[in-house]
Amino acid sequence: MSECFFVSDLHGRKSRYRSLFARIAEEKPGGVFLGGDLFPGLRTQAGGDFLDGFFAPGMAWLKAKLGRDYPRVFLILGNDDSKLHEEGLLRWMENRELWEYIHNRAVEFGDYTIYGYNFVPPTPFFNKDWERYDISRFVDPGCIPPEEGWHSVPGLLNEIEHATISKDLLQLTGDEDLSRAVFLFHTPPYQTKLDRAALDGQSVDHAPLDLHVGSIAVKDFILEREPWLTLHGHVHESPQITGDWKDRLGKTVSLSAAHSGPELALVRFRLYEPQKATRDLIPGDPV
Repeated sequence: MSECFFVSDLHGRKSRYRSLFARIAEEKPGGVFLGGDLFPGLRTQAGGDFLDGFFAPGMAWLKAKLGRDYPRVFLILGNDDSKLHEEGLLRWMENRELWEYIHNRAVEFGDYTIYGYNFVPPTPFFNKDWERYDISRFVDPGCIPPEEGWHSVPGLLNEIEHATISKDLLQLTGDEDLSRAVFLFHTPPYQTKLDRAALDGQSVDHAPLDLHVGSIAVKDFILEREPWLTLHGHVHESPQITGDWKDRLGKTVSLSAAHSGPELALVRFRLYEPQKATRDLIPGDPV
């Protein structure tokens, strides 16, 4: 199987997308994974101008240019994206088949099964469309519970209060064999090289903040179920702080494409040897 690309947390920055489009056109990867926080964020929550005026036309240009070499594109959303974006993503997916939106879904890709999952544990941020309690209703100091923040699409209060990432992952995977499964998560696993936040010395009401902000449920799931590969984003500064963008939990290779600088962080990997993945920081164009 040919090389795959993985990017995350582009946050609607067109220079990053232009760099990605150029690399896809030049290198013709077999698969492209987009790991959430794709849109400009709360400034334009509906995202119509960005999706319809930039992202979808850019992908359509690539499809026309590459023809049969156009990659399979798998994407999810992240906590800085809005649930309102789903409608547009699904519309373009159905009409033009430019990508596959795989939140809470499993799709086949060669000999592998690709799973997608948007939600992250509670954060201090107000947008709660893609936040879930992790393994219980505990919320870290300084964070806002999912039912107390803002939702672009009203949800059932009972579901918001009682759903957890842990329950979601069990429902998504059942008792499936995950030895050849790839998970596209937005959140990283807890207390790893991929979830270290820049919270040193900070506290709320005299309670020190946890320096690791990933998901305990995702970490437990990886250690218990041992998927082949997991892909993560969300914590931009973690690779800079820890000095690494990859980790290993048991048999599972975990990679992050989060990045705190202006460049595009492009992870390249082959599914049969993810431990040999590479990551480049590619400057964007000045426009």
